[in-house]
Amino acid sequence: MLRKNRLFTPGPTPILPAAQTAMASFAMHHRTADFRALFSRVLSDLKQFIGTNNDVLVLTASGTGAMEGAVSNLISPGDKVLVLSAGKFGERWRDLAKAFGCEVEVISGPYGETFSLDEIRRKLTPEIRAVYVQATESSTGARHDVEGIAKVVRASGDDTLLVVDAITGLGTTHLNVDGWGIDVIIGGSQKALMIPPGLAYCAISERAWRRMETAKSPRYYFDFRKERKAAAKGESAFTPATSMFAALSTALDFVRQMGDGDMVAGREALVNNAELAAAMTRAGAQALGLKLFSPSSPSAALTAIKAPAGVNSGAIVKEFRESFAAVVANGQGEMKGKLFRIAHIGYYDYLDTIGILAALEQVLASVTATLVEYGAGVRGAQQVYAKSITQKSQPVGAR
Repeated sequence: MLRKNRLFTPGPTPILPAAQTAMASFAMHHRTADFRALFSRVLSDLKQFIGTNNDVLVLTASGTGAMEGAVSNLISPGDKVLVLSAGKFGERWRDLAKAFGCEVEVISGPYGETFSLDEIRRKLTPEIRAVYVQATESSTGARHDVEGIAKVVRASGDDTLLVVDAITGLGTTHLNVDGWGIDVIIGGSQKALMIPPGLAYCAISERAWRRMETAKSPRYYFDFRKERKAAAKGESAFTPATSMFAALSTALDFVRQMGDGDMVAGREALVNNAELAAAMTRAGAQALGLKLFSPSSPSAALTAIKAPAGVNSGAIVKEFRESFAAVVANGQGEMKGKLFRIAHIGYYDYLDTIGILAALEQVLASVTATLVEYGAGVRGAQQVYAKSITQKSQPVGAR
């Protein structure tokens, strides 16, 4: 049977067709009035997409580039920082802070777990200059309590900055950036915004901008002050990925259309879409007798599923690719071989979700050599979907 290549990874994710067209047909010099207009429009739309009044920067880099900038621009060598780590990307914050000479205090949790607010409160001494955390840990499928963490950090005063890697969180998680007092929030183009890797974006509070005036870490390409100055003129400090800006503008227009012309409503619709796809996937996996890896605080960006006993998750990933040309993600770090991950970020719909669960049934039958109840996973997902449709059709206040 014909096989279509399909991505079900938490990045890169499927590309919006209209963005592909915009990117392929775009040819414009970056120091022209037309590109400045596009650049400025993208920054304005990103503010609405993120939900912030803070200044937004777009960098030609992967999300890790913005993460590096969120260390080098805010911290001086020898400064003490607190890193919350319960997965591969929490470890990236730790490694970045160490690379810039920080004294790194780490609250480590087991992969798949979240953090105790009381422990954060105890560790948050006056010497801590910044706290670094993920909104969702895409290596484990866990969602962290950013609101609770923000309350603890803000209660400690204005001298401690809160930096959130929301690369897989934006567009899949409800985040009140300004209301919670997040100082830097980071996103990436290849996630919920449905375009290829190549752009990172971040919103930065005035509190963080003030810190940059005294931070002593070396920085050049990722000097946020240079980018802010250039952005005020509708430009980037260095040559941007121009065609990617065309794709990003188109993707943001698509999100606005999801909200019938309202970007905020479109963002909420995108988050709700991910939430529903994730709930369907969790139900389908459990109906097949599989166990979730982060059941207590699951992310809507992706679902992490434990491999059946005696099965290496790499075999599951391989079978998806070889039998269905579908790419799901293996575990990362210490979880490699123990779990597989199915993404719901961005351009996924009902048929994508049902299709990957139907394929999962076939994959399990192949790699476990046991009897699989065909249709059980699909049925579990359909029941979740049907319930969501019923709830939407009820009048306000109906039970």
